[in-house]
Amino acid sequence: HNLKVIEDGAQAHGALYHGRKVGALGDAAAFSFYPGKNLGALGDAGAITTDDDELAVKLRTLRNYGSQKKYHNEMVGFNSRLDELQAAILSVKLPQLDQQNAARAAIAAVYDDGLAGIDGLRLPEVEAWATPAWHLYVVRHAQRDALSAKLAEAGVGTLVHYPLPPHSQPAYADLNIAAGSLPIAEAIHREVLSLPMGPTMTVEQAHQVVAAVRAAVAALADTPVAANAAALVSA
Repeated sequence: HNLKVIEDGAQAHGALYHGRKVGALGDAAAFSFYPGKNLGALGDAGAITTDDDELAVKLRTLRNYGSQKKYHNEMVGFNSRLDELQAAILSVKLPQLDQQNAARAAIAAVYDDGLAGIDGLRLPEVEAWATPAWHLYVVRHAQRDALSAKLAEAGVGTLVHYPLPPHSQPAYADLNIAAGSLPIAEAIHREVLSLPMGPTMTVEQAHQVVAAVRAAVAALADTPVAANAAALVSA
């Protein structure tokens, strides 16, 4: 069908799909080097990988005002070149990526083990063929905001990635997709909560997060709101 496969690798630096690194699976892949990413620069940066020589030439042209020769614009392009200073920083950090991803995986393993079996808390699921980069560790809970607040009281910071589904964004209002039209997406965005995750975290800190989450979920289960919800489900 002459289709092209474009990978979104923005949060997947070093991840594996059936033993193959992402970024080498499709016709091209886009990576973000935003400072918070697994491989992060000290400012905004990104890159595209491809094994298509013709496409690589076109991409290099597009990023440089649509020009291969100075002052000669072959196409409408952009000023989107990776700053040399950021490239140098990334070159130093790249050899550390696998080691730092392994540290993230160790934190994820503590979460997987320590948070398993908690009623109402849904953990990320990993297929046997996948090796995640664990950029984030995202759980789901029906009382997400209340859970986040209780964790904050316990000194555990959390974030919501992302609070609004795309079809609810003002940018796509012209699509006229009514609330409730995509219930699974809307439920996910109401419930997702990112727990602390990073290569500098210690296993001890991860166990502290586990203890805080368990205590917070237990406290929420005893609230009148939770009891009423349980009664409705039973009914």
